[in-house]
Parts: sequence; C-alpha cells; structure tokens
Amino acid sequence: MNNNLLNKNPQSAGNAAGVQPGRTDAEFDAAKYTPAPIQPVRVPNSRLTPPAVVPATGSPNAGIQAINDAVRSTSGWVQPLRQQMARVIVGQEELVDRLMVGLISNGHILLEGVPGLAKTLALKTLARCIGLNFQRMQFTPDMLPADIVGTMIYNPRDGSFSTKHGPIFSNLILADEINRAPAKVQSALLEAMQERQVTLGDETYRLPDPFLVLATQNPLEQEGTYPLPEAQIDRFMLKVIVGYPNRTEERAILEAMAVTEPSLEVQPVVSAEDILNARRVVSTIYVDDKVKDYIVDIVLATRDPRPYGIDLNGYVQCGASPRATIGLTLAARAHAFLQGRGYVTPQDVKDLAYDILRHRIAVSYEAEAENVASENIIAGILEGLPVP
Repeated sequence: MNNNLLNKNPQSAGNAAGVQPGRTDAEFDAAKYTPAPIQPVRVPNSRLTPPAVVPATGSPNAGIQAINDAVRSTSGWVQPLRQQMARVIVGQEELVDRLMVGLISNGHILLEGVPGLAKTLALKTLARCIGLNFQRMQFTPDMLPADIVGTMIYNPRDGSFSTKHGPIFSNLILADEINRAPAKVQSALLEAMQERQVTLGDETYRLPDPFLVLATQNPLEQEGTYPLPEAQIDRFMLKVIVGYPNRTEERAILEAMAVTEPSLEVQPVVSAEDILNARRVVSTIYVDDKVKDYIVDIVLATRDPRPYGIDLNGYVQCGASPRATIGLTLAARAHAFLQGRGYVTPQDVKDLAYDILRHRIAVSYEAEAENVASENIIAGILEGLPVP
C-alpha cells in the first residue's frame, strides 16, 4: 500500500492553502476551509471503472411515471423546510438533507463534530419546523435509565403503583452528547430506538409515530465519556460528520449570530401527516434490480473484498451488517424523493454510502497504524465496484 495514498485521515485533514499578504477577497474565498478529499484504498485492477449511466427521464414505464407524480404531490414541503432551516442554519446543506433523509426513511441519526458547529441548533430548528412533539435530553454521567424511559411510582395511600412516562415518549428526541452517558442509559435509549417500545413494570408501551432519535457526540474529548459500542452504534441508520464552514459561511454566521439575542424564529411547515405520507411514497420508489445488486455488492465488499478484485490489505476487521443493506436502500430512496424522482440512481447510492457505512466498518489495527479510516475503505470499494 502506497504511503502517499493513505497518509492522512480524511476527517482530520487540515487546510491545504495558507493566506498570504496582498490576496484579494475573491482569491481568499477560493481557498476554502474544507477537509482534503477522501483518498480511496488503491484498487490494483483498473478494469473496474465503467462510466456512470444516467437513466432516461422520458421512460415510457407508466408505473415509474405514477411514482414520479406521487413524489411531486407529496414533496411540496421539502423546499419550504429547507428555506426555514436556512433562516437559522448557515450553509450545512448536506447536514440538512441528511436530517430530512432520516426523517422520511424512519431512521435514527448520529451527528459527530467538534463543538460549536450548530449540531444541536440544527436539530432544534428541525423540530420547530415540524408540527411534532419534541424533547431534548442532555446526557450526563450521572443519568439513570429511568430519566429517559420513565418509572413506576409507589402511592403509599392505596399501596398501588402508577406509571410515569419519561421524555422518550415524544416524536423527536434530541440526545445531546450521547457519549457522556454510561452504558445502562445508552442501552435504554438504543432499545427504544430498535423496538420502538418501552416496558415499565408489567406493561409495554408503544412509542408515538413518527419517532426519531437525533443524537450528537463530540469526537475530541475522551475524559468523562463512554464511547458507543460498535454493536450498538449500528442501530443508527446514518452517522453524519459535521465539518467546518468556509470563509463566506463563517462571515454570514458572524453577521447573524454575533448579537446578544440572535433571531432563531422559524415557522412550522411540516405536519406529522406529511411525514407519514412521504414515508409511504418513499417505500414505493422504484429500485432497479441492477441497483439492488450494486447495493448488495457494496455491503458484501466491506466483509470480503477479494471476490470483487479489491485489495484492502487486511484493513477491515469487521464489515457492515444487513442493517447497512436495508439502510442504504431506504436512504437512497429518500434521497431520490428529495430530488423529486420516483426512481433510484447509482449516484443516490454513492452519495449516501459514507453516512450509512462509516460507523459499520471496523478497521483493523494495521489500518489504525497506517492512519486508514473507514472512509478510505468505503472510497476504495466505490472506486473498485462497477457502476450499473
């Protein structure tokens, strides 16, 4: 493996361009504060690079046309939601799109980024734009499972127990800094995420629908944190890495937020019925058999890349689970819905592959020693597999 290909972690790459005296603003804007591009693991077989194929928009298939019409009729809230989010969140278009993907594909989302990148603000703004019940939980090391799911309260007057529901009984849950809570609290939340129900005493209570957990975690601090186990983090459909804004966005943030009382007002533009209708349409979006095979090949290549002619030099310790196959298909459908299409293209799959797979691939000690991250593995697989 060439060291010049995998010498940097894509998430920790610094700025490549410095600022020299005498530069104009236009020249400075060209030097974006963005991470270096993700470098794929080298694939020795160059035959696996066919051109991407874009499906024809004028397809005579009446079924796909009917799905297109259904998408257009049920996605009228997408652009108003983006506009309302843009009133508070500067830039971060990809973050906003991933939040909407999770919302309409019924998948939980984990946001990871350094402090101050508007992770919590983005989730709170999304909740205010949707006419749903919202609860925010700040996770701390002294929390108990009952602080989330609720408990049974004893009444000494008649010797009976009554049920006290916790904040988990809401539509949107913001689990802020989830890695600060101990394992018991994390397990209580993750069980509710998977089963969408909570058992208190002898009774089992269904959680409201829609139900979505939006969690944040800080990747920098290790003291006083409890990293999520790999087997549990798999329950998050998407793991989104939130990066720094560029210079233009940073200046806009200064103008909007550098006041004692910044304007954070938004209008609700989406109802629960809109979300449920969108989810039903997303389930009907057409996925061609070749695209389905492409999704399966991507997931299988994370487990054993050798049958696909991809050399990862033993960098993968554990590949993605079948949840990745399901999540990648649903996320690609949701992405197509947001684009106003009734069918999935291979590009939809590639756009969502990093967010679906980055937390489901465990790299080996050799990969860690050579500073190879899971994103490098995903990039090598996407480069090596033929695109249908």
